[in-house]
Amino acid sequence: MLRYVTTNPGKVREAERYLPDGSVERLDFDYAEVQADELGPIAARGAREAYRHADAPVLVDDAGLFVEGLDGFPGPYSSYVEETLGIERVHDIAADLDDRRAAFRCVLGYCDGEGFAASPDPVDRGDRDAAAAAGPDEEGEGGGSDGDAGAADPLPVKLFEGYVPGRIVAPRGDGGFGYDPIFEHDGETFAEMDTDRKNAVSHRGRALEKFAEWYADR
Repeated sequence: MLRYVTTNPGKVREAERYLPDGSVERLDFDYAEVQADELGPIAARGAREAYRHADAPVLVDDAGLFVEGLDGFPGPYSSYVEETLGIERVHDIAADLDDRRAAFRCVLGYCDGEGFAASPDPVDRGDRDAAAAAGPDEEGEGGGSDGDAGAADPLPVKLFEGYVPGRIVAPRGDGGFGYDPIFEHDGETFAEMDTDRKNAVSHRGRALEKFAEWYADR
């Protein structure tokens, strides 16, 4: 059984669209989120910590809104910025930009305690068998916070990225959550899309599709 680490049941329902029936369940586990300028290290560290907690295969995701004209801000800090500034303020900041292109990105981190064969995944590059994309050295992230697992031999983590391009617009729509009202893709904001339409184009859905294809042979 695969444990999807999230407090949001909607994410599990989305994962169930891509995975076999009964193969995934929600795991409510509050892992420590490291500070990083990219999503990969955050998802990878969370996947390691969650695997050690569950002692079972786990899937962790980290996502964010990346605004081109703001050098990718808010990016990995999207949740904090939403809570502190609000999406209207993010729109106000972006409204003065010449370039209001943006993208939602999601990175899934998978860990089951085993190594991985090389594959052409767009995130997991380099020495994949050792999970080179798995994030910063754990000892540098806080020493013994992961118990006696040891920083010299970190658990391998496989990463999968989903990406959907769009642009920042004035808030529109009553659905969705987070930045959905100010993110327009193909003429509609995410908040204007119904659930099926949004899931079909979402960054998380695209990452899940890649993961499911790989996981089928795992």
